[in-house]
Amino acid sequence: MSEELPPSDATEKEAVDEVRATDADAWATAAAEDLAAEKARRRAEYGQPPVSAAEELRKLVDVVSEKLSSIQSPLFGAVAGPAAQQVVKQVVQQARAAVEPVMERNPEVFDHLAAAGNELLAAYRSAVQAQEQRWTTRGTDLHKDLEENRDDGAGSGPGQRIDLD
Repeated sequence: MSEELPPSDATEKEAVDEVRATDADAWATAAAEDLAAEKARRRAEYGQPPVSAAEELRKLVDVVSEKLSSIQSPLFGAVAGPAAQQVVKQVVQQARAAVEPVMERNPEVFDHLAAAGNELLAAYRSAVQAQEQRWTTRGTDLHKDLEENRDDGAGSGPGQRIDLD
């Protein structure tokens, strides 16, 4: 009897595990389909979502590197031109190699930096507007003060005559 198959409980347990695995896959598949449908609906209603700051930085690096590699510098002459271009390409490649891993590991950091930059810009604008408002309102008061305190030489001004003898 030791060579007999195990009781049917083991096969039933394997079948239940297989059903659970397919149920989990079905749930994940359905959730992914629902998410894709919702994204498509929002894209149709609101347009393309804004690109992350990391993606914008990547685009900027690409454009700058293309522009730098295509510039023909008359400063270096015909002899040093290709060597200078090679140096520029190498510097751009090194910069890209240093920045891209950081962008891929932490893309949200660039979103936070962009938001912080926007906050700093808003604070600066607020300070400048407040200062401009003080300058413009003080300008009219300053003219009034000058008219009131003008000394016509007859001693009628706000100051007093001091006898130095």
